[in-house]
Amino acid sequence: MRNVRNTRNRRITALAAALLASSLVTAVPHSPAAADAGGGAGAGRPSPVGAAARLGVDLDTVTIPELQARMGDGLLTSSALTRAYLQRIKTIDPKIDAVLRTDPTAMRQAAASDARHRRGAVRGLLDGIPVLIKDNVNTRGLDTTAGSLALAGKPPGTDAVLVARLRKAGAVILGKTNLSEWANFRAAKPTSGWSAAGGQTNNPYVLDRNPCGSSSGSAAALAASLAQVAIGTETDGSIVCPAGMNGVVGHKPTLGLVSQDGVVPISAEQDTAGPMARNVVDTALTLSVISGNGIALPRGAAGLTDTLTRPNDLRGKRIGLWRLPSLGPKVDALMTRTAKKLRAAGAEVVEVTPPYQKRLAELEFPALLSEFHRDIDAYLATRHGPRDLAGLIDFNRAHPAERTCFAGQELFEQALVAPSTNDPKYRSMRAELTDLSRRSIDETMAAHRLDAIASPTNPPAWTTDCARGDNDVIPSSTPAAVAGYPSLSVPAGFVGELPVGVLLMAGDHQDAELLSLGAAVEHRLAAWRAPQYVPSVGTDATG
Repeated sequence: MRNVRNTRNRRITALAAALLASSLVTAVPHSPAAADAGGGAGAGRPSPVGAAARLGVDLDTVTIPELQARMGDGLLTSSALTRAYLQRIKTIDPKIDAVLRTDPTAMRQAAASDARHRRGAVRGLLDGIPVLIKDNVNTRGLDTTAGSLALAGKPPGTDAVLVARLRKAGAVILGKTNLSEWANFRAAKPTSGWSAAGGQTNNPYVLDRNPCGSSSGSAAALAASLAQVAIGTETDGSIVCPAGMNGVVGHKPTLGLVSQDGVVPISAEQDTAGPMARNVVDTALTLSVISGNGIALPRGAAGLTDTLTRPNDLRGKRIGLWRLPSLGPKVDALMTRTAKKLRAAGAEVVEVTPPYQKRLAELEFPALLSEFHRDIDAYLATRHGPRDLAGLIDFNRAHPAERTCFAGQELFEQALVAPSTNDPKYRSMRAELTDLSRRSIDETMAAHRLDAIASPTNPPAWTTDCARGDNDVIPSSTPAAVAGYPSLSVPAGFVGELPVGVLLMAGDHQDAELLSLGAAVEHRLAAWRAPQYVPSVGTDATG
């Protein structure tokens, strides 16, 4: 088993190296046309001022390899980069409320990175790169609340394993992002992006629209260029849906590839943290660090290009298109245009419908209730505050601030009385879930000889409404989430002013292959553009 795992780890490391070389050879993955369309100081979009204007790079489009190249040449410091992002948080975040708190040690972390760069002791490609962390991932000495006042003011004493890996790689922990409270596993009709600790995060593209949950703050912050990369977490859709709805890239890794130690749980059978960024290159490089497979910073691209898979090469790739017309005719039309572009790049696109989806929908929620009770009790035992789920329910009843957007905690109450994970009925249910979800992907890919399955990640963002709650029945994330297989959302285009992603999924531990394919899809679609912070649009403009 160790040899198999090491082989998979080497594939991720090799992919990161190849993508590094690719970015140095082919420059920014976003097309100039896309950058020109949204990269200027258009109506509603803040002009680059202060520290950001003096960097000599466009924070909207620059990649980690480009930043490291400038640092290596002495044209940029981590201190200047970190200062620029902190200033953007100060000036832009009040529009979207994505960042809960910044780390008061961020500038000291950046100065330490600058010292390593000066003496030639760089730890890797993330050394000096500012990273935002979702607020359900433990950071020592810095509040980690899962959005709940129950954990506020009582920071954990140790880092989550993935945060420790980021620190070891030299990354600058910039701060914590807002999220849907308890990762959207509290109320029957929650409002994504809202937490009692952080209020409501807004979609940067249209401010009265929702950012999707639960890694809403991480995705919205990246769309607004408030950090270079961010960490999200997912049980089912909570990395990829926010990524799609905020026009960025999000990767849900294979289950177990990234340690969940120190991450507030829903279910050990499905939970994973994962990287989010504005491009696939930065996403892959971040995965190579948080999965424990970091690569050394090379002096150049020489030697790497021999194994380079160029990002515009889709020739011979077979992609299954799962349309999901339930997301609306405008999304379906966008998927038709997406398929046409992929075919023009040499890919073969065939229409597919993965089986067993109705049964997965019936089984997943009851299984998660049992797993949440087990796993949240174990996590709360490590923190100051309520010691178990029953204590958490009592806390919410006693604190009116926890009920200012929506009052319900029906999922908590159902989980409290759900069957134990030792119950034979539960164990049978989880076994069937795992079997059917994996077969839904494996059988579809084998039958059509696919490299990946593609589907729309999200509908256009709905209006945020505490009274109504979310409108987020989005089935595309479920097969990979329940199977523990990887998925990746990259920007596909827009419906009106609102981004829509294309979700790519593949088989067990195919993360490296999926990211490589995602880089090619990203390059071909060239769909990214910067947000304009429009206050509102009519429903006719978005579908």
